[in-house]
Amino acid sequence: MTKTQQEKYEIFKSLHERAGSFLIPNAWNAGTAMMLTSLGFDAVATTSAGLAFALGRCDGVAALSRGETLVNCREIVEATDLPVSADLEEGFGATPESCAETIRLAVGVGLVGGSIEDATGNPLDPIFEFEQAVDRVRAASEISRDLPFLLTARAENYLHGKDDLDDTVRRLQAFEEAGADVLYAPGLPNLDAIRTVCEAVSKPVNVVMGRGGATYTVEDLQDVGVKRISVGGSFARAALGAFMAAAKEVKENGTFHYAQEALSHKETSDFMIQPKTS
Repeated sequence: MTKTQQEKYEIFKSLHERAGSFLIPNAWNAGTAMMLTSLGFDAVATTSAGLAFALGRCDGVAALSRGETLVNCREIVEATDLPVSADLEEGFGATPESCAETIRLAVGVGLVGGSIEDATGNPLDPIFEFEQAVDRVRAASEISRDLPFLLTARAENYLHGKDDLDDTVRRLQAFEEAGADVLYAPGLPNLDAIRTVCEAVSKPVNVVMGRGGATYTVEDLQDVGVKRISVGGSFARAALGAFMAAAKEVKENGTFHYAQEALSHKETSDFMIQPKTS
């Protein structure tokens, strides 16, 4: 039986309230959402990086329009009966009003969660000024308060060369006070920093893995207080890595051994929607 949006929201909310950590892998289209669903995950997230790469664009603020992002989100929502939380970048506009409108539209395509980040997209001034960043989260929180939607607020310092844990914690605490349901600081350098963030706030914390560098297990992250673990664009990059390895083998060696590791046509088809027959 297909779940309603409200039912998906209640499930998603309960995942953040139960004991321990949970995994929320990132799909970049309907097909990958179906494949992740088949593996028994509890929820699915989207990835702006994965979508950007699929469209032949660099990842980053302004690489994707709000319309393109929401079309992709709708396709993912319709492909799975799991709760879906979206990467909504910086809210597709600098103003608090633009963030609020993005949340309203996100709920309209069936999403039950999503993130707003404090990155500006301007390499010369990459992070929104503190008060503006907080106002943007507050506006997103206020519109989501009576909607089936969990708001994640992201502090992007460590992705933009600002390795300032104190400022990152200050922002996350302010985002929590402004009404965010989940807090997220991608790129934290080590488990001690992750533990510091988790201890500094009372709302659930999301951590992204798969970016390279140090790796931790689910148990490691759970032990320092992480509630939700995502993978960002790393599954998409892993898929592209396999694609490039296969293409290089064919071009450079004239061999086709890559096919031994590939899913068969039948295996792949079994994940997807089967055509209806009369």
